Amino acid sequence: MNVLITPLTAADVDPVAALARRIWQQTYPGIISQAQIDFMLEQRYHRQRLLDELTRPDLWWDQLRVDGQLAGFSSCMRVDGGKEMKLDKIYVEPARQRLGLGARLIAHVAERALALGCGTLILAVNKRNQAAIVAYRKHGFAVRESVCVDIGQGFVMDDFIMAKPLPGHTAES
Repeated sequence: MNVLITPLTAADVDPVAALARRIWQQTYPGIISQAQIDFMLEQRYHRQRLLDELTRPDLWWDQLRVDGQLAGFSSCMRVDGGKEMKLDKIYVEPARQRLGLGARLIAHVAERALALGCGTLILAVNKRNQAAIVAYRKHGFAVRESVCVDIGQGFVMDDFIMAKPLPGHTAES
């Protein structure tokens, strides 16, 4: 299995958005409503939004390919005045989960965070997404807080914020 993580380019935007749609349709029914899935996919994976995000110096998109085929992706950004890196999106095609690919994406983002002087990696996960919560705990994340964020049109993100301290940093760093 040849695994390669590379920065997303404009040519990769449509395949990543299509992969996101497939993953969300397999992952989120039963966790959030179909109406919220549709709303959030349009909000977060609209072609122009992704193209705009690729131009931001404070946000990074990466794609993961297995034997040349797109199998996952992540995006991350510095937050809290640059002290933390937020793993904003991390998705692996369901058929390829539990092969260590998500771990590779997390490690890749953690390396970037350390290189930029971040002491903590954080993420938000839906409180009802038990499979993801278990996976994140396995990778050293712990629940830091509970949040409920209004995202518009009557929808909310009812999430846990999970955090993972990065090696070489202390709470005082």
